[in-house]
Amino acid sequence: MWDVMEDSSFSVFPNENFLDLRLYQYGWEQCAPLHSFGPFVRNHYLFHYVISGRGHLDNTDQDGVRRDYDLKADQGFLICPGQINTYVADQNQPWKYVWVEFDGLRAAEYVESAGLNEIQSVYRPQSPAQGQALRDIMLYIAEHSDASSLNLIGHLFLFLDALIQTSSTRRALHGVQLKDFYIQEAITYMEHNYQRELTVEEVADACKLNRSYFSKLFKESMGCPPQEFLIRLRLSKAADMMKGTSRSIGSISIRCGYPNQLHFSRAFKKRYGVSPREWRAQNRLQMKK
Repeated sequence: MWDVMEDSSFSVFPNENFLDLRLYQYGWEQCAPLHSFGPFVRNHYLFHYVISGRGHLDNTDQDGVRRDYDLKADQGFLICPGQINTYVADQNQPWKYVWVEFDGLRAAEYVESAGLNEIQSVYRPQSPAQGQALRDIMLYIAEHSDASSLNLIGHLFLFLDALIQTSSTRRALHGVQLKDFYIQEAITYMEHNYQRELTVEEVADACKLNRSYFSKLFKESMGCPPQEFLIRLRLSKAADMMKGTSRSIGSISIRCGYPNQLHFSRAFKKRYGVSPREWRAQNRLQMKK
């Protein structure tokens, strides 16, 4: 339950080896009047659910298009990676919200399934009861930072399932079973072959699909082109190796499909914001001797 003597709670999820979904930070806050955050650019997805009060969100996407929204209790808002955002509490009714920051190979697919993206940032539940059910899952995550990693990741999946099921903007699903089959085939093929040179044409051929149709299908389902997904997969595998093994960065680069270590370092820093060496220093597990 909420402690009335506090006005915020903040936790950072310990780095664990989860690829499909990763939890980064979570918490809740009762904001002061006109309390603002930003302008800021996130590297991951950040979702807020407004428990009470009101506030304002200002988003600018990567193309420079600005959108602003007024929000109230029982609504939510999604901030996507790369968006410039500022959000401000109302002067008379400052908001209280709970928030979760997450990412992963399938994160874009899940938020798109809820009908949320850079253009459609506001979550509106189909009913107040459904919105409150979503809120309760988020509060569980925010209030149980001492729970096991599997417990918290499990609740992150529950949160995203509830987000999809309750969102008034959720996508209509047509031909899901066949499309999911092709996408799963493609992901499995990439997971088995990411270590070597791999092209979109080869993955499409493995799925018995035309390249352009495959690329369109993949982006619609996963929220990013197949080549970008492959880059994310390789970098996630590299991060896991840097964290859990003593292999050199050069060796890891080659094992993850980057024969050129300079290209690997540039791609890694673009994705994680720091060089591979810096990331390893911050995240490396204690190796048993």
